[in-house]
Parts: sequence; C-alpha cells; structure tokens
Amino acid sequence: MSALLFSLYLLVLAAELCLEWLNLRHLRQRAGEMPAAFAGAIDPQLLRRGEEYTVATTRLGLVETLAGGLAMAVFLFGGLLPLYDRWVSALSDSFVFGGVLFFWGVLLARLLLGLPFRLYHTFGLEARHGFNTTTPRLWLADLAKSTLLSLLLSGLLAAGAFWLVSRTPQLWWLWIWLLFALFTALLMYVSPYLIEPLFFKFEPVRRPGLEEELRAMTQKTGVAVSRVLQVDASRRSRHSNAYFTGLGRVKRIVLFDTLLEQMSDGEILAVLAHELGHWKRHHILKRLLAAELLFLAAFYLAFRLIEGGGLPPLLGMAEASFAAQVVILSFLAGLAGFPFTPLGSWLSRRHEWQADRFASDLTGHPDQLASALIKLGRENLANLHPHPFYAWFHYSHPPLVERVERLLAQRSRTS
Repeated sequence: MSALLFSLYLLVLAAELCLEWLNLRHLRQRAGEMPAAFAGAIDPQLLRRGEEYTVATTRLGLVETLAGGLAMAVFLFGGLLPLYDRWVSALSDSFVFGGVLFFWGVLLARLLLGLPFRLYHTFGLEARHGFNTTTPRLWLADLAKSTLLSLLLSGLLAAGAFWLVSRTPQLWWLWIWLLFALFTALLMYVSPYLIEPLFFKFEPVRRPGLEEELRAMTQKTGVAVSRVLQVDASRRSRHSNAYFTGLGRVKRIVLFDTLLEQMSDGEILAVLAHELGHWKRHHILKRLLAAELLFLAAFYLAFRLIEGGGLPPLLGMAEASFAAQVVILSFLAGLAGFPFTPLGSWLSRRHEWQADRFASDLTGHPDQLASALIKLGRENLANLHPHPFYAWFHYSHPPLVERVERLLAQRSRTS
C-alpha cells in the first residue's frame, strides 16, 4: 500500500509540473503577441517584460514545487515521520502539549525549507523586475512577526483541538469543527484591528473627494462600511491592489497607496464596485458556508479513519500518534483534492464574472473597470497568454484578456 500511495503522489506531482510546463510553452508560442484590447495601453517592451516575469516566477515555482515534493516524499516515505513522532513523544508525555510541539515542529520545518525561496523571490526576482521596495531589516521584522503570530495562533488552535480530543473521544470531530469555525469568524472580525496593523500603516484616504464618492457608492448598494483607508503597501512592493476586510460593522475598504498613484477616481470606484459585487451576491458567505460544510464532512471522515486504525499501515508504520495520523490525513486530503481543483476554480471564476457584471451595472461604465484591469495587468506584469487548460484548472479569476474583452463588449452594447 505504501508503494501504491507513493506512486499516486508522484503522479499528482508530475501532473502539477506538466501543467506549469504547458503554461510556459504556451506563453513562448504567443510571445510578443499583443491582445487587441491592450493595444495602446501596453507597449511591446512592457509586454516582453511581463512575459519574462511570468517565466521567472513559473521557473521559481517549479523549483520550489520539486524541492517541496522531495522533502514531503522523504518525510513521509523515507522513514522520517516515525522518527520525528517518537522524538516528540519522548519530549512530552502530555497528549495536548505533545500535539502542540508536533505541529510547531512541522510549521518551523516548512518555514525553514521555504525561506531560501522567499528570500530569492523578494530580493532576487521581484527586485530584478522592479517590484521590491522592502529593506532587509523590514523583511526580517515581517518574518519574525509572522512566525511568532503563526506559532501563537497555531498553538492555541492545536491546544484546543487536542484538549477536545482527550475530553470527547467520540464527538471530537464535531467540537473541533465548531472550534475551527468560531476561530475563523473571530479572526476575520479582529484581524483589521489586531493583526493587519502589525504589518501595515493604515490612514484615511488622502485623495480629495474620493472617500465621499466611495461612501456614496456603498450606501447606494446598502453595504455598511465603517472606514475607507489607504495602506502603505509601497514600503514593501510596487504591486497594487484593493480589498474589503472585516465582518459585520467592522467592514473596511482598503486601498493600496500604489493603486491610488496608478488609477483615476473612476477606475478606483469601478474596482471597489467589483468588490461590492462579491458582498451583494453573498459570494463570501457562500464560500464560508461551503467550506464549513466541507470541513464538517472532512472532520467526521477523519474521525472514522483514525478510529479504524488503518492510517499508519498506509506508510508502512506499525503505529502512530494522533498528531502523526493528522499529518497522514492532510497528505491524503491533498491527493484526493487535486482532481477537484478545477471545480473550485470554476466556481471562483463564476463569482468573478458576476462581480464584474455587478460593477458594470452599478457604475454604468464597464469601460472604467476594463481600464482599471488593464492598468492592474500592466503595473503587475500579468501573464496575458495563459494556456486555456491551465487557466481552467488553476485560475481563480478569469484570464485578464477575457475579462477586459467582455467588459468592452458590454460598453459597446450600452453605448
């Protein structure tokens, strides 16, 4: 069984690598081809820069995927998991504290393995293509804060979960699901006040009249927004974005200062109208509910599999701690979920199309959203020629050229 599982893992890994290679090959075949909707907005030199950036990021991703795949194979199939499991068990005989230590070790190992790639991505690739603005000192400060925060939150969550397992051996799957659901909701509620300010500086939008226009638009849709803020994203990167954050009465509109520099008021309103579309169409609520139902089923299945005792033999282990069996379950979930990736991608793209349509109807200017998307693609050196199959499989947003062409077609029908 271990050999069969290893073969399946290699098959999934090979499929992922083939998809990346297919996307790169398609880009090379379409190199230098300017989409009609982008003519005049992007010059040939900038188009080549975007292609080079896509190639560079994809190659880095391929190397990271290979390195991560090798590390996973060695850990699970090379005998390291039982060694690590026994080592942690020797450190503590406490079920709860031992479980926390187990996952802290896994988290730190993943961090250390990914550190060289994060360093190269920021100070090599991003700097070479003109995006990086962070300093080593700021990068290290962010790393320290994010690591400590991850250890704290994961430790609290793991401690609560293992305590529930020890106290409710037959119903822990239900109580842990409830714990995770409440924890997620709480995190979404408090993150704008407690977590995001640890990394970014937020302040009221300084552009005259823009906040009033944004508030008028939100009132028109009936979405209550507590604050409209801009964030100092330019301290770290020249990439641009905008988003909603928070739940209930703490919903906030956040604009990157880089976005404010790049776009007109009308374009910014169109981008925010798209985000309002997600709220009005209840996309976020639907995704949360779907995720929670999926997690509930997953926790119950995990309970049945652990109770059955069949997980350790899958990796040739005679026995394994509860924490080690959770790692095995996570690995199996990744394999089982891979074929369903296109379904999640399709549902996400469907929501994006609906939000685009909502923004066009709300503002009455689909060309403004099209113009904003063109600028986002230009400033972020987006890939304008993804392979259709790769986009179908992986893209959570419709390909940029398709979105712009559809918006411009809407403008033609309404003009």
